[in-house]
Amino acid sequence: MLPQDKLDQITRRFDYLEARLAEGAAPAEIAALSREHSELAPVVAQIAALTRARADLAEAEGWLADPEMKALAEEEIPRLRARIPDLEQALRLALLPRDAADARPAILEIRPGTGGEEAALFAADLLRMYQRYAERQGWRFRILTQADSDLGGIREVTAHVQGEGVFARLKYESGVHRVQRVPETEAGGRIHTSAATVAVLPEAEDVDIDIPAADIRIDTMRSSGAGGQHVNTTDSAVRLTHIPTGIVVTSSEKSQHQNRAIAMQVLRARLYDLQRSRADEARATERKAQVGSGDRSERIRTYNFPQGRMTDHRINLTLYALPQILEGDLNPVIDPLIAHDQAAKLAEMEA
Repeated sequence: MLPQDKLDQITRRFDYLEARLAEGAAPAEIAALSREHSELAPVVAQIAALTRARADLAEAEGWLADPEMKALAEEEIPRLRARIPDLEQALRLALLPRDAADARPAILEIRPGTGGEEAALFAADLLRMYQRYAERQGWRFRILTQADSDLGGIREVTAHVQGEGVFARLKYESGVHRVQRVPETEAGGRIHTSAATVAVLPEAEDVDIDIPAADIRIDTMRSSGAGGQHVNTTDSAVRLTHIPTGIVVTSSEKSQHQNRAIAMQVLRARLYDLQRSRADEARATERKAQVGSGDRSERIRTYNFPQGRMTDHRINLTLYALPQILEGDLNPVIDPLIAHDQAAKLAEMEA
């Protein structure tokens, strides 16, 4: 825990920010001042609650010498002594360094991995799971591009998820998701293992990533259709290639203008994520300790259908609630991941 003089310094800084915003800061300063003010507000609230509880405890201990107040003091003191450690822990969590991207919307990408058509069907299951989770959270879930397989699975899907705390919670989903089940196409009833890859990228703003026009090659092509009257006869699909990194983004909706906008949105998010990953390489030890910033090639989770079991391998969490999880009940999975991440950060901060 920080010493009291440091806590007082945080409170004074917050009071200064409030005064500057109230008196009308220069337009160029407002965004930075508002962002710092919003980041400090929960910390200052926890400092105030802890300070008040400590003062109440000191006052109650003083009542012990007063015969008329002694009974009340003996009732209040145990309650306050039990509450103060909880308030101290809440303040520790509030003081943890925050991921600047936590409050951002997210770009969610799902692709089948090993397993052929069964992997594509599992990718579709994951898409439905995240859609239902977004509904439970009150988030807006919008599919940007989707390519379906012949049997109703997904070859690739990109979605935009918007709402409160989207990236803060969904970032733990990045990685390889493995499924163990009997495929519908399996006549012998044998259990197969397939996989799908999930990538969750914080949405980038124009000011985050500058993409010079010379760095992009734009190709238009004919969108693939389902055949017959659905075949697209115009060159509406757009493929963007970011020449310096080799990143390729394709969008195949009906409107070429819409495809360019979608492809740029996804490209910007991928470049922003690449920029963040490179910065994280300088903090390799921290990166290993935090479950939310692992390699996307890492197998993070197994969904075992015969046993109704989901296992998250990063924190050895096993839940026998697979049907509920696939229906979007993901908080029992994500909350322990966040707690594990916070514990690792606390250990590092207090070392």
